[in-house]
Amino acid sequence: MLRNHRGVILLTALTPAIWGTTYLVTTELLPPGRPLLAAVIRALPAGLLLVAITRRLPQGIWWWRALVLGALNIGVFFALLFVGAYRLPGGVAATVGAVQPLLVALLSAGLLGERLTLRTLLAAAAGVAGVSLLVLRADARLDAWGVAAALGGAAVMAVGVVLSKRWQSPAPLLATTGWQLVAGGLLLVPVALVVEGAPPDGLSGANVAGYAYLSLVGAALAYALWFRGLRVLPATKVTFLGLLSPVVATLLGWVVLGQELTVAQGFGAVVVLGALAVAQAQPSRRRKAGRVWPSGRWSAGRVRPSPGREAVRVWPSRPWSVARVQLSGEGQWPRRRCTYRRLPSGPVHSIRTTPATAASATRDGSAQ
Repeated sequence: MLRNHRGVILLTALTPAIWGTTYLVTTELLPPGRPLLAAVIRALPAGLLLVAITRRLPQGIWWWRALVLGALNIGVFFALLFVGAYRLPGGVAATVGAVQPLLVALLSAGLLGERLTLRTLLAAAAGVAGVSLLVLRADARLDAWGVAAALGGAAVMAVGVVLSKRWQSPAPLLATTGWQLVAGGLLLVPVALVVEGAPPDGLSGANVAGYAYLSLVGAALAYALWFRGLRVLPATKVTFLGLLSPVVATLLGWVVLGQELTVAQGFGAVVVLGALAVAQAQPSRRRKAGRVWPSGRWSAGRVRPSPGREAVRVWPSRPWSVARVQLSGEGQWPRRRCTYRRLPSGPVHSIRTTPATAASATRDGSAQ
């Protein structure tokens, strides 16, 4: 189970790593001054391809849900990202966008019931600090509209991530990914035409290769892995992986483009990776507690779980001494054994179990 969990994290982490290559591909292979055209070509053909492969269309409420998710995750997000990128230096835009994990953590606590822990808050703050060290420059200028657009893009994407987790589609993963890409791409088409005009007449081989990479790898593959991670992992853990994008972009700029990498940038990358490690760490398994209400014989009873705990049942194996315990969860009842001592009088009031050890129960409600 642990290996599988780590495997899902690593596969999901490929998405922000792929997104981190976007800057290199855009600057080296695509025609300049056409970011919205690149966004349309990135989303729409990839979505149509996935829909054609799966041959599945939305049904019922998923028509408007696909439109909403496509707008949040792709259409509106790309548009705000375009505004922020044009009005702000790249370092400022990336730093403002790094608040997304914090926004997702807050939204997940309210809409998904995920715990908002101090560790998550500290990791989110460390992520913002690390990205600022990685990409922010001392002479960076601020623009109110640009900051608002960058912050709005992070907020829109955060809402899209949480709703993607909350609205679990019964359709195949590739189908739902295709629906969102098509919806977001269609929303971007009129915006691109108004802002940038008609597409250029001739495209070079490098332009075609760059657009093909962004569409097939940067959209179809990357978003499929991203939404798969959201189906399996907590939304907060998934969004922390997005901090890898500026790290990959900086490393590619240093390795491929020969850009300078300072000590401060290296330290920022270490801080970002540390924040990711803290956010992805599995919490320690706590003992499961509950209360036993006797069902006829004091040695057997039902356990009413404490808030947020698993339900437990107790069956007597031998009178007064040993009982079998079953823990509920996802329709399965794995059997556990627990021992408790016979008390002078009265029923058993409480019990506490652990996955690997026996548990004791006492009459006065204090579990050992």
